[in-house]
Amino acid sequence: MSSTGSTYGDIHRYEPARESTAAAIAIVLLTIIEIVFVFLFTYGFVSGWGLTDTGNMFLGGILAVIFVDLAFILALYRKEFLPDVMIVKKRRRKWEDLYVREEDVDGVTLGDGAWEQVKRAVYPYYKR
Repeated sequence: MSSTGSTYGDIHRYEPARESTAAAIAIVLLTIIEIVFVFLFTYGFVSGWGLTDTGNMFLGGILAVIFVDLAFILALYRKEFLPDVMIVKKRRRKWEDLYVREEDVDGVTLGDGAWEQVKRAVYPYYKR
C-alpha cells in the first residue's frame, strides 16, 4: 500500500484489530470490578467514611484503584479492538512556518567584514 509519491492524508498502513475473545472477557471482568469499586466509593462517600483519617485514606485508595482499573480497560481496548492506522503527514521545514521566502532561508550576513563585526560587538546600535 505504501507508495513513494504519498500525499497528505493517504493511509500508509492499515492493520485491522485482532479482536481476541480473551481480551473481551478481560474487559468485561475489569468492568464488573470497576462497577463494584465505584459503588463502594459512592457508598463510603455518602455514609461519611471520609470524615475520619483512615476512612479518608481508604476512599482515596478506592479512587486510585478505580482509575488504575479504568486505565487497564482503556489500554486493552486500544490494543485489541482499534485498528492500527498510519496516515502520511507532510512535514514542513522550519522556515516555511516562519513565512520566509525560499531565497532568504540562509539569512543575510551581519556585517560586511571583520571590522564591521567588531564595531557591532563594541557598539550594538552601530548603523551600517
